[in-house]
Amino acid sequence: MSLEFTASEMMSVTAARALTNEMTCFVGIGLPSEAANLARLTHAPDVTLIYESGTLQTKPDVLPLSIGDGELCESALTTVSVPEMFRYWLQGGHISVGFLGTAQIDRFANLNTTLIGDYREPEVRLPGGGGAPEIATNAREVFITVKHSKRTFVKDVDFVTTVGFGRDGKARDNVPNIGRGPTVVITDLCILKPDPDTKELVVTSLHPNVTRDDVIEATGWDIRFADQLDTTPAPTAEELEVLRDLKARTNAHHSGQQ
Repeated sequence: MSLEFTASEMMSVTAARALTNEMTCFVGIGLPSEAANLARLTHAPDVTLIYESGTLQTKPDVLPLSIGDGELCESALTTVSVPEMFRYWLQGGHISVGFLGTAQIDRFANLNTTLIGDYREPEVRLPGGGGAPEIATNAREVFITVKHSKRTFVKDVDFVTTVGFGRDGKARDNVPNIGRGPTVVITDLCILKPDPDTKELVVTSLHPNVTRDDVIEATGWDIRFADQLDTTPAPTAEELEVLRDLKARTNAHHSGQQ
């Protein structure tokens, strides 16, 4: 019997599978945090999760609302200062992967969390970069998870908050002291990876029941598909149970605080 699951659950499960036990992951709030903690609670119990507020090897029982959520500090092995977090852990090369979300992403995996519209007269102001620019620069690689829509997947971001591969796909060329940049983008429709030569994002796997047309209609540029296009494995019963329990605990916990 096939399991029923939502597109959002498919995205979180697929993103979680990208993490492995030996990784040290700098986790962003929101969808990246959900995926990282799902990985920790299933196939990667020894993954080291680090948050921007200085919490090391944190194991939250519920998902944090922000990097300042007390749950992170209470469940961490230890907490260090933010300067130490960035200078020693991140810039020192100790982070395997940065796990990020975004408001906009373009074909070269540049991220925008600054504004929508013209910089001088923006339509919407967004929260800003936080630690994402430094994470994307210094982590050995970057995973991105975001819901797929034309509003989010644009040909060129309105503002480059966090560099993927630059406006021309060459920003990381011949710069040996920074990380590889984005290696995978996971959405609720598919998995994308940068082309080895051009660095433009290419669809490498479609999620179950998703068609090429679905992805084309949700993307703001002429998206390319890999010659060998895979189908993403569906979530297992265990993955869905753990994810749903985690979200239920989180909702109950945060509702009780209001």
